[in-house]
Amino acid sequence: MIMKGTGRSAAAGSSARPSTGGASVAGAPVAAAIAAFALTRALLLLWVLKVLPVRGPDVTSDVAVIYQGWYEVLRTGTYPLDDVTWQYPPAAALAILSPGALPFLDYVRAFFVLALICDAAVLALLLYAGRRPGKSTRGMWFWIAGVPLLGPTAYARYDLMVTAVAVAALFAAARRPAVAGALAGFGAMLKVWPVLLLAGLRGRRAWGAAAITGTSLLLVLTASMPGALAFLGFQRDRGTEVESLGALVFHVARHFGWEGQVLLNYGSVEFLGPYVPLVSGLALGLTAAAFGWLAVWRLRASEFSAATPADAAFAAVLLFTTTSRVISPQYMVWLLGLAAVCLAFRSSRMGLPALLVLVATGLTFLEFPVWFDKVVASDPLGIAVLAARNGLLVTATVLACRNLWTSTVAPRRRGGRRAPPARSDRDRASVGS
Repeated sequence: MIMKGTGRSAAAGSSARPSTGGASVAGAPVAAAIAAFALTRALLLLWVLKVLPVRGPDVTSDVAVIYQGWYEVLRTGTYPLDDVTWQYPPAAALAILSPGALPFLDYVRAFFVLALICDAAVLALLLYAGRRPGKSTRGMWFWIAGVPLLGPTAYARYDLMVTAVAVAALFAAARRPAVAGALAGFGAMLKVWPVLLLAGLRGRRAWGAAAITGTSLLLVLTASMPGALAFLGFQRDRGTEVESLGALVFHVARHFGWEGQVLLNYGSVEFLGPYVPLVSGLALGLTAAAFGWLAVWRLRASEFSAATPADAAFAAVLLFTTTSRVISPQYMVWLLGLAAVCLAFRSSRMGLPALLVLVATGLTFLEFPVWFDKVVASDPLGIAVLAARNGLLVTATVLACRNLWTSTVAPRRRGGRRAPPARSDRDRASVGS
């Protein structure tokens, strides 16, 4: 009896020891991720607090001057009615007012702290999701590496706050579609683009929750503060920003006698002069065509996996970004967040497009702020960096759309009927997030 008992104790002890070792091994990547996050975000904070200098214009002036100026106006109970740089939907006021929740800090430092908190929230979501069945921690590491590649701009705009909402929506999509829809609707009222998350969300609950949330916010904010819809007119009058895809035409044309100008217009540095309205109109046409492609894809798609909502959102925002008249540096934060969610799913087809976005983010830091003077002057180096960045984004867009189509649109049999989806695809579609 003693020997039997000893055997059971020994067996229990031997099984307990590997369990402890496994826990320590599992905890090692978490500790490494937290350490990497702390080091890279410390660098970002040193940049935005101007402890470490960065070549080029001061990217924090938007927070210190523009955002803080809006904050003072919004506190009076009205939107900035006479400021053409206010080009955001009504709930953006919540982001601009949020530093007031930290009264022990001045506005600028409070804003940076909130940016850090949202950054950490995205990391936490990616870490939690990445350790579940069918998921991967690739997205977590992608996010850790990607955000600092953008430089201080990442913390000097409110886009991190919006991206955190979008990431939460995509992770909620499989098990809580109504929550995902509500978050997408809220995000759309913060900065429009999260409405594109609906492209990959299935079911009436998600779309209904998005419509109810967005409409309710719009009605409440419109009724409570005058000027909630003023941003629509300001957006309509935007031109072609010097960093956009269409701007490359004028950068090259300046070396062949084009007589236009580069001026600060509607809050951004834009080209003004002959043929600019034509190029801007073509960009809007491309955006309309991109949305048309998304509609066709949605009608044809039949094989949805757990990764499809994230893959579709990533492809949709890439389409919106590359065809836009304005490709501001902070747009890369959106793409980094969506790409990170894609990589968190093992079944995602967005690995290569995500890698291209990562490289494009590093080039964006060179384009703005480091060599922005060269971009504005249409210097050959500025044109080269801008062309490389935009070229990578276009390539990523094409690949993302192709991969989304081939992974979700079932091939047709002879006679025009669809082939039935494979068993593995149906199984993957049922995997929770």
